[in-house]
Amino acid sequence: MARTRRRRCSRRWGWTSTTQRSGRRGSTRSARWSIGPRPLRRSWRARPETGRAVALFDAHAHLAAPEFADDLPEVLARAQSVGLCGIVTVGETLADAERILDLADRHPLIRPAAGLYPTILDREAVEAVVAFARGHADRLVALGEVGLDRWAVKTEAEWRVQEAILTRFVALSDELDLPLNIHSRSAGRHAIALLKRCGARWVLLHAFDGKASTAGEGVAAGYYFSIPPSVVRSPQKQKLVRQLPLERLLLETDSPVLGPDPTIRNEPANIHVACRAVAELKGVSPDDVRQVTTDNARRLFPRAFA
Repeated sequence: MARTRRRRCSRRWGWTSTTQRSGRRGSTRSARWSIGPRPLRRSWRARPETGRAVALFDAHAHLAAPEFADDLPEVLARAQSVGLCGIVTVGETLADAERILDLADRHPLIRPAAGLYPTILDREAVEAVVAFARGHADRLVALGEVGLDRWAVKTEAEWRVQEAILTRFVALSDELDLPLNIHSRSAGRHAIALLKRCGARWVLLHAFDGKASTAGEGVAAGYYFSIPPSVVRSPQKQKLVRQLPLERLLLETDSPVLGPDPTIRNEPANIHVACRAVAELKGVSPDDVRQVTTDNARRLFPRAFA
């Protein structure tokens, strides 16, 4: 695989959510998020256009989550209607990984990944996921979600276990030639340092919550960062987008969370919110963001485009 800059934003982004539920079907809702004093351009209030030449790609979502158990086909139809060509569907457990492969058999948009959530510190669970990934490597596009979490895990002893587990997955990534889809909540600096120390080559740091200067160390190492729709309500992520090169950014939704409204279930169709926000923050067109972020996804996840 071959590897292959900042404007301030003071407008608003529009978004529309349809049939977004928490346990049951809800009413159609719409909202506008205020990022600054000037009004949103009228064209950005409209629903996303369809039929564009360049497709969108969702680099991180949880479509095996119970929130999608009742209406996944409809969710995927809406995703396709906004131009999504693929959704990296990450797992947090062995059971997730098994379900994701089953979903991928039935839904062509789903690109399966296998991983173990960083708060699970059970070595038997680690080895079970490792064995699963080895047995299904030809069907996976990534290892994830894996990483470090210093928000939920508090003790130094547990941090050491987390680091050992992530080191295991870095080695597996090299063995299977699969990119890593990394969780690094409150642990960005530690995660990037460990990944560099272990020689990780193909890395996506999803929904990075650290400083832009820390992210810059990841960019220097050749890593990518994915931006969710919650960028419209996160000054930290807005600063990240302004300061990192577009050539190192991807788009994600992290569905069912990290949507424009934290109280409403997020879904992949909201990828267009992230796209338009990145375009505004970078001072480029949404089509430019589509082109570059999808090209980046193709480089990082080549099996997702095979």
